[in-house]
Amino acid sequence: MREELDEAGRLRAENAALRARVEALEKALAERSNGHAQSAAAPEGTADVEALDALEGLPTAVPAVIQWRLDGAVTYWNDSAERLFGWSASEAVGRRLADLVGAVPVSTAAARAFDFAREESRFAATTSECRTKGGHAFLCRWTYAVLRDGRGDAHEIAALVDDISDRQRREKTVQGRYQLLLQLVDNARSSIFVKDTAGRYVLANRLHAQLMQRHVLEVIGRDEFELAAVDPAATAMIVAKEREVMTGGQVMQFEEVVPIGGAQHHFFTVKFPIHDERGAPIGMGGIVTEITSLKRAEAERAALQEEIIFAQQTALRELSTPLIPLADRVVAMPLVGTIDSGRAEQIMETLLSGISSQGAHTAILDITGVRAVDTHVADALTRTARAAQLLGTRVVLTGVRPEVAQTLVTLGVDLSGITTLSTLQSGIAHALRHARR
Repeated sequence: MREELDEAGRLRAENAALRARVEALEKALAERSNGHAQSAAAPEGTADVEALDALEGLPTAVPAVIQWRLDGAVTYWNDSAERLFGWSASEAVGRRLADLVGAVPVSTAAARAFDFAREESRFAATTSECRTKGGHAFLCRWTYAVLRDGRGDAHEIAALVDDISDRQRREKTVQGRYQLLLQLVDNARSSIFVKDTAGRYVLANRLHAQLMQRHVLEVIGRDEFELAAVDPAATAMIVAKEREVMTGGQVMQFEEVVPIGGAQHHFFTVKFPIHDERGAPIGMGGIVTEITSLKRAEAERAALQEEIIFAQQTALRELSTPLIPLADRVVAMPLVGTIDSGRAEQIMETLLSGISSQGAHTAILDITGVRAVDTHVADALTRTARAAQLLGTRVVLTGVRPEVAQTLVTLGVDLSGITTLSTLQSGIAHALRHARR
């Protein structure tokens, strides 16, 4: 009997301890719910709280984003802001930010002093003591930028808000975002890096380290001379360009050729100064894309194009100055189009070569298809005729239209020793009669 009483007492004690433990857990859960998520969507059990913690701990978790006008009225409030402060978007938008979070994180003076254009993506940071809808106080970091209208006037403030009261959560958030950044730059097809003002690497992506045949951790903290990835002259050129970027304070874009592994590599490089929130230079960033294969393809294409142009020019020369044998020792050259200095030399060369090879005693130059006869064309024709006469060949000029004859007379062209006829047919008949005699 006594043993049964002892057993019953032990069971009652265990039940009391369990009830106390349950009450303690319920109290802790209530405090957590009131402190960080006083909303209709707030977790109602331990499993839900743990799920929310896991969601907020993900590196890809969307941060709390809030926007408000300079007069303090909230214009945007996302779901993460609702989980952080307990107010829903419908409750928050239109109300004063100070009434919702118990703080004015960015003063009007600080907003007006943030003198950067939107496209620069500059940020500033500040901390303030905030409170949730349920009155729980905690420390917030506000990473903010000032949005400007079309005239450049500040009209809104946008901020990312983080709870930094919990050191472990803060470190987890920073580490998660850092890992996101590393994965982003590591999968880029360009070399990406950041250096401090002394030229030492602070960050480098995987491709940049591979280009140097190093592990990323072998690159961090070292400068170009320590790494010695290229020859000293190329290293000095790279360092000089980066100093120019730092001292000039401007983004620079350029192409450069760097010898790596005994071969010339071409790069398109963008280097830019990095500033702190006050605009002071604190380092330099670079995005370098290798374009060696592109340059090789361009060179091959240019060489092929030169070959095509040369072949076309050769074909055109042959077509534009054909030498046609009409009879034994009689040749004709019909000219078409415009005659420039280059083509005039070609006409003379082709005609004299044909006269010599065929032993022609008569050569017909037909200018029916020549667009215009001016001093330049007349000089080219007379020089060609004189050169043919020196080889003992009679020159017949055909296709002399009335306006051409008038031009030749006006220009005072000396056509002595050259037979001129109006049509090619008459010129051929003349040449054949001469050949029979």
